[in-house]
Amino acid sequence: MSKQVQTQEAEAEARAAGRRIEEGAERFKQATSSAVASTKDAVERAADQVEESLHRATDKAAGAATRATDKAGELGERGRAAYDRTVDRADEWLEQARDYVREKPVQAVAIALGAGWLLGRLLRR
Repeated sequence: MSKQVQTQEAEAEARAAGRRIEEGAERFKQATSSAVASTKDAVERAADQVEESLHRATDKAAGAATRATDKAGELGERGRAAYDRTVDRADEWLEQARDYVREKPVQAVAIALGAGWLLGRLLRR
């Protein structure tokens, strides 16, 4: 074979190898693009799920905070009502004691002296 034929064959083989390389590079590019696209889709789906979960958690937390606020308000009202009843009861007892002292001043003084004497004996020990 002549050198010219060998050179032509080598050139043909080089062109064929170049085409195979280009085809392989194109297949690699397409596979990479496909992998990137599917990864992007998976990341977007995961981000959507995370966002939905965060919204649900935020809604639950807001609901719990609202219930806690309502319960605290209710307990505050009940506490105020109990305080008011206690103050009213104390005022009634004080008024009863004043009425008793007005009606029976001697007995009231005797009871006060006896209570003071008893309290003094108890505290001395």
